[in-house]
Amino acid sequence: MSITGIDAAAPMNRRSFLKWFGFGTVGAVFGGGLWSTRAQATNPYYSGPKSDHFDGRVFYNPDGVPPGRFTDLLKWQLFDRPAKWPETYDSEHHGTVPRKRVAENQIEVTLIGHATLLIQVNGVNLITDPVFSERASPYQFVGPKRINPPGVSFDDLPAIDTVLLTHNHYDHLDVPTLAKLVGRDNPTIITPLGNDTIVNSSIEGAKILAGDWGDVVEIPGGAKIHFEPCHHWSARGPWDRRMALWSAFVIETPNARIYHIGDTGFHSGLNYKQAAKKFGTFDLAIMPIGAYEPRWFMKGQHQTPAEAVEGFKLCNADHAVGHHWGTFRLTNEPIEEPKELLSKALIEHGIKPERFAAMVPGQVWRR
Repeated sequence: MSITGIDAAAPMNRRSFLKWFGFGTVGAVFGGGLWSTRAQATNPYYSGPKSDHFDGRVFYNPDGVPPGRFTDLLKWQLFDRPAKWPETYDSEHHGTVPRKRVAENQIEVTLIGHATLLIQVNGVNLITDPVFSERASPYQFVGPKRINPPGVSFDDLPAIDTVLLTHNHYDHLDVPTLAKLVGRDNPTIITPLGNDTIVNSSIEGAKILAGDWGDVVEIPGGAKIHFEPCHHWSARGPWDRRMALWSAFVIETPNARIYHIGDTGFHSGLNYKQAAKKFGTFDLAIMPIGAYEPRWFMKGQHQTPAEAVEGFKLCNADHAVGHHWGTFRLTNEPIEEPKELLSKALIEHGIKPERFAAMVPGQVWRR
């Protein structure tokens, strides 16, 4: 075990394109490494032994699909037409005030927005990929802007014991939000290899546990956090592509087992099958269902709602909730298409809709 302690309805013109990517908007969210012309000769975040997913310098998905090339990115941004999103997207659940704690045999999961979820289980409060900032970007004057406020205000957020940080893209690793959480609650931040260096360089005094796929850490209350593989990648800027690891997590308590998948491509269902083989069943799977178009560019890194339903079946989960849609426009699909395609896929597979919900900000799933 090796635990160590980021509408245009028509194509843009060239000037707009360069300004857009020069300030790190979509390029920053999916990692500036998409358009880098050179890379770090050494890894600034992590140094460790080679493995089946680390070549001594960069991480990779075994038998997987690498992220797109610069020419592919140009093709997408210059010639594909993204769907127009509204300026705001209201949720009837905005303003939710969660309970301070839940009982040991209860689970409450509240979607705050995008990939930020409050998970309350076994008397412990966890939060995933916390982003309360207005933009998923290294800058707050440009970049993908949230079209709905957080479903739970920061002031109404209960004391956080543990942060699960899946990877370093800007729609998942938001330094200002993490700094506020560290200053208020001093939670333990659990994250894959290399991301601890990024957080420590920006936030003094943060408590961080970094792990590799297959590692396990125990948190207060007796819950175990397992680092599990997913099919994705990482970057914070032009030169650090795949130099920090990405991960899914399994939260295991005496009364519950939750599979939080983070960002992932479907990858032939391989990781879902492995999770089922290792853990048997899950009470809940928390699954991404958005940011998947255009498929020719996103297929390797982001699954569709239909693929999420396939994964739901393969990992033997009783219930699932869908996230990673409807807050930041990162890709080309219409805003409500993930919810609509999820509903269609559930019908096609004969799965009752109450077993897999497309969550909106402020919505709570309870068991």
